[in-house]
Amino acid sequence: MDYNLNKPWLTLDPWQKDYIAEKGNCFVCCGRQSGKSAAVSVKYGERAANNANQTILMIAYTEKQAYSLFFKTLMYLQEKYPYLIKKKGREKPTKHELKLSNGSKIMCYAAGETGTGLRGFTCTSVVVDEAADMAKEVFVAIMPMLSVTKGTLDIISTPRGRVGFFYECSENEQFKKFYISAEDCPRHSKDFLEAERKRMSRLEYAQEYQALFLDELRQYFSDELIKSCMKVRRGSAFSASGDLFLGVDVARMGEDESVMFAVQRENREKLAQIDMMITTKTLLTDTIDNIKILDKKYKFKKIYIDTGGMGVGVFDPLLQDEQTKRKVIAIDNAQRSLNRDDTHKTKLMKEDLYANLLWLMEKGQIELFDEKEIALSLKSVQYEYTDKGVIRIFGKYTHIAEALTRAAWCMKDKSLNIWIRYK
Repeated sequence: MDYNLNKPWLTLDPWQKDYIAEKGNCFVCCGRQSGKSAAVSVKYGERAANNANQTILMIAYTEKQAYSLFFKTLMYLQEKYPYLIKKKGREKPTKHELKLSNGSKIMCYAAGETGTGLRGFTCTSVVVDEAADMAKEVFVAIMPMLSVTKGTLDIISTPRGRVGFFYECSENEQFKKFYISAEDCPRHSKDFLEAERKRMSRLEYAQEYQALFLDELRQYFSDELIKSCMKVRRGSAFSASGDLFLGVDVARMGEDESVMFAVQRENREKLAQIDMMITTKTLLTDTIDNIKILDKKYKFKKIYIDTGGMGVGVFDPLLQDEQTKRKVIAIDNAQRSLNRDDTHKTKLMKEDLYANLLWLMEKGQIELFDEKEIALSLKSVQYEYTDKGVIRIFGKYTHIAEALTRAAWCMKDKSLNIWIRYK
């Protein structure tokens, strides 16, 4: 039977069957799109359906990540055990909880930075998805949940360097280990993987698709630095003085989310986030309309957009629009100064944008919303040095970070005496 994207449990790989059958703690290190979500949905759908009074908690760094796994499990149960799902009144499924008639229930929540909001649950099983993003404090918070029940812990992720609790679990004998390379997954075409191998660096490909822990890749913004900048509550009033700027990341082909990141610059010394709009699977015309709506609200001084890829389809109409034509800036065509008198310049690169943001964060000159999605995006930014010693920056959830770097470029002014430095 062919693999069905709507019902991925119809055809399971040998490793998925072994994982589903495993009763104890599991450590699952997967290359991207290797079928981990399908395996988890079957394993815990079956465990809840065939064992009474189970309490299964699914967590991830953000609510969106946690719900994705929960939703796939719900779909599996609706397909195979619809008669067990409670569907009336307060018992019907919600975004966070699914109850079965045998007394079992499945819950999903975001863990965030510390997992404090998860304390108090007692569980028979805990599943941690995208675990490489999690701080050790999260696991300190969840481990007592399993003590009384002698429950099990499944910890699942694509790797991200030889650091963190996820990596430590790879050397823990209490876990059954599963290592799955995308190259062993029959759903990945060889042509696709070969194209990805050419597009990515050797190290990036090894991490993302071959599921290898690597010393050479590093997190660009430290967890401590990110946390120190997250000081603003969404909806807080902002100063009547100061100029407002917008950074835009337009979703590339095949990606889902476009981001508009609004900031306020005060006295050319401080930057504070004032708004953020994330749209999913949005037409370019809708993105243009959203930018104009935000501009009418905030009256931005500048709007920064990268015109590579899909961005040009947004930039060109804004450049011709009377409302925005004097504000919109093609950030990839901008330049940065190489000396103090501004007489020597070079083309602005992605690495320059990130270096500028890093500088602002380290100097305490930027304040961001205290929201999990922003932290996750910054945490996902990684870097490596090429064979020529040049820094290269990449990540798999960087759309928010990309929009932020563009908005933050408004602080790069010769009067600030800021020159790009690299790690």
